[in-house]
Amino acid sequence: MRVLVQRVSSAQVRVDGKVVGSIEPAGQGLLALVGVTHGDEPVTAQRLAEKLWQLRILDEQRSAADVGAPILVVSQFTLYADTAKGRRPSWNAAAPGAVAEPLVAAFAEALRSLGAHVETGEFGAHMAVELVNDGPVTVLLEL
Repeated sequence: MRVLVQRVSSAQVRVDGKVVGSIEPAGQGLLALVGVTHGDEPVTAQRLAEKLWQLRILDEQRSAADVGAPILVVSQFTLYADTAKGRRPSWNAAAPGAVAEPLVAAFAEALRSLGAHVETGEFGAHMAVELVNDGPVTVLLEL
């Protein structure tokens, strides 16, 4: 499982022109793009959620947990693109939807259980993600 995290001052995701998830924090929030690979398990989702919630990414001293920063979680299978050969990416390392969808949902639920306000995209849909990256700060989390 990979989570590409961006510190944002706002973020939203639209499906068919309709906003399905949106955060507009009073200060800072996080956009978490989540990719799932073969062999990932619910415990992986839980551990990455805990890592993200405690990560001092808002500044050198503060984590999302410290200030209750909202998090927008969006599934992103392309985080497992393999571009080593040719000009066409391979998606073989990305888990199929039947495996990935419950793990992305488990990641979002784990964040909620830690106290986060979580909004989500729509798994498998063509999504338009809009964000204002603050910093910019972008970090890739893996275990």
